[in-house]
Amino acid sequence: MTVATSRQSAPAHPEPAGVDNRLVVGGTALTWRSLPTPTLPDPAAVLAHSAVHALTAARQHAVHGTELLLSTASRVDEVLRTELLEAGFTVSVLDDDGVHPSAPARPRAAEPGRLWLLTSGSTGRPKRVGHTLDTLTTVRADQPDRTWLCPYAPGTYAWWQVVTLSLTQPGQHLVVVEPDELDDWPSVAAAHGVDAASGTPTFWRRTLYRDADALARVPLRQVTLGGEPVDQAILDQLREVFPAARISWIYASSEVGASIVVHDGRAGFPAEWLDRETPGRPTLSVRDDELVVTSPYHGAGLAGPVRTGDRVQVLDGRVLITGRLDSDEINVGGSKVSAGVVRGVLAGHPAVAWARVTGRRAPVLGRMVVAEVVLASTDPTTVDSGVPDEAALVRWCADRLPEHAVPRRIRVLSDIPVKETLKSDV
Repeated sequence: MTVATSRQSAPAHPEPAGVDNRLVVGGTALTWRSLPTPTLPDPAAVLAHSAVHALTAARQHAVHGTELLLSTASRVDEVLRTELLEAGFTVSVLDDDGVHPSAPARPRAAEPGRLWLLTSGSTGRPKRVGHTLDTLTTVRADQPDRTWLCPYAPGTYAWWQVVTLSLTQPGQHLVVVEPDELDDWPSVAAAHGVDAASGTPTFWRRTLYRDADALARVPLRQVTLGGEPVDQAILDQLREVFPAARISWIYASSEVGASIVVHDGRAGFPAEWLDRETPGRPTLSVRDDELVVTSPYHGAGLAGPVRTGDRVQVLDGRVLITGRLDSDEINVGGSKVSAGVVRGVLAGHPAVAWARVTGRRAPVLGRMVVAEVVLASTDPTTVDSGVPDEAALVRWCADRLPEHAVPRRIRVLSDIPVKETLKSDV
């Protein structure tokens, strides 16, 4: 594994505190210090060819402060590429042969220290959100030594969260997996001593579904979930596999940063946290069933209360995030149904590994609730009763939901769908 590089100007900043942390990429052991430092245009939109190229760009920014937007080529289509060029970025492919730039027609002065993130695009086309290494670095207290798995796509908010932890904290090592290694990540993690891993609920569900035994062989002491709604079922499943690990749910976004961290093993967060003002910490509020966050880690130009677009429900003293406002609510004949609540009921079935709930047009009612599920293929609880069919799953929901919220159609998929962002549009 090689990365072409050329002579770089003198560093603008001191080496980060984690510069000697171990990195394992593509089976090769490195350190941040041993990574080559590419010469990047400024400002640069870097399309990294692989994980190691993304890490070199991150270190280059940490040392030189180059204005940087980092992504993979697959997340930047021609329309977005044109938008970046029009915004004054030099769009550069970074691979083993070096930097391959496409210069903008109207260059502009760079903004030193600025990092740009692309939102996930769940509400439309990706948007740029401005940050700095400081606003992306939300873990500041000393941490126990850990070897972290990093499965995220380069340049996403979640990727930067793991990367900044390793850059800024001694003893926080990284094992990075490429997309073609995701199906076999537990064996990679076990081979390199991974004891902490962060992933979306879809990432964890997919691993449990494919090979729960291999997952159990990874000596995890820290399990982190984020990026999607987290239900009690997945928390309980992970607790069963890792009874001694700390299991953490993190609510974070490109716009407001890491805003909620929960370690108690329960879905959602305590209702008493609402409207609690603590210096240096985000303030959480609910307005019209929407989560509103005022955060010191917000993106550029987003100071003050930010409407997140996430729908919440307060139930039994917990604030549960059920999904996006524009997709979570299904209107069935004038009655409102939360897709997230129905998904949680389906996910609670012992034979269901994953579920997605949506609305479909229907005569008379206008919309009806439909679902897709993936069944756990080796769940011991289904041995005597058999694998549930559509009718059995509908009855399961009917026993736990009002009549108008019960799915009218449930389709069984053969595998859990996952996007490059490790999400599955739940």
